[in-house]
Amino acid sequence: MNGRLKCLGTLLLAIALVPALEAQAVAPLAATPRVVVSIKPLHSLAAGVMAGVAEPEVLIKGGGSLHGYALRPSEARALSRADLVFWVGPVLETFMERPLAALAGKARVVAMIAMPGVKVQPSREGGLWEDGLRKDAGEPLRHGDGVDGHIWLDPGNAAAIVAGMAEALGAFDQSNAGRYRENAAAMQAKLSALDGELRAKLARVKEKPFVVFHDAYQYFEASYGLRAVGSITLSPDRAPGAGRVAEVKRKIAGLGPVCVFSEPQFQPRIVEMLIRGTAAKTGMLDPEGTTIGPGAELYFDVARGLAASLVACLTAGP
Repeated sequence: MNGRLKCLGTLLLAIALVPALEAQAVAPLAATPRVVVSIKPLHSLAAGVMAGVAEPEVLIKGGGSLHGYALRPSEARALSRADLVFWVGPVLETFMERPLAALAGKARVVAMIAMPGVKVQPSREGGLWEDGLRKDAGEPLRHGDGVDGHIWLDPGNAAAIVAGMAEALGAFDQSNAGRYRENAAAMQAKLSALDGELRAKLARVKEKPFVVFHDAYQYFEASYGLRAVGSITLSPDRAPGAGRVAEVKRKIAGLGPVCVFSEPQFQPRIVEMLIRGTAAKTGMLDPEGTTIGPGAELYFDVARGLAASLVACLTAGP
């Protein structure tokens, strides 16, 4: 009799537990933030900070100008669903201001250029950057409200950015705040190692002059003592004026075996025209990882790719 009562009690307890177990089985997991990141280099840093928790979504997967970009429907939907949006800020992705206001009203929008520890550089005047050289009066001298928006190309800024991302993510998703901080610390250690690697690699090309397609590399130059002497165009969505083209061509001819760098998302014809009849060589720089798949390693691949291209062109023989 006691055995039967014991079995009956066990059965009743099991039956009583079934609803609780079912509720536990169907209870939703704690929500992780839906994060949209404007460009691939920032997305790479965010992916590292969010590793093991969730995957951020990159908004602009290809190349093109960040000033006149038009959102695709899928990109607009991503913004409308976002909890957090990471971007450099209106100094760079000028096209995003209206979509953010119209589509991402419920999201927290975080500008990386405003993160503590991010050091900004003023925009340089277009054309050639040495004292005493003529300015092209037919084109505006400054854009981006006087600030250069390519902040990620300084690894020190990248370290500050991942710290800011971890803080923003942890405020939204407190259950994973510790994980975000740990990931950010690991990313910062990788960035420090990358900085040392690039410093050693680029030491041999310090002070060697080169010309770039557009002025995107000031942070990289300042970090490693490089000597860009001018850009072909101030903004990649504007064709350079005839005055600027003539001025840059004269400068290239006077410098001798200088390197002139184009970018993969833009037609290199103007670069080929500029170096025709000179001793200059051409190379390719990709500051946004246009040709690289998105992911946590993209930032490091971009930085190493810039260094490799600079060294290859600036040390090539005649």
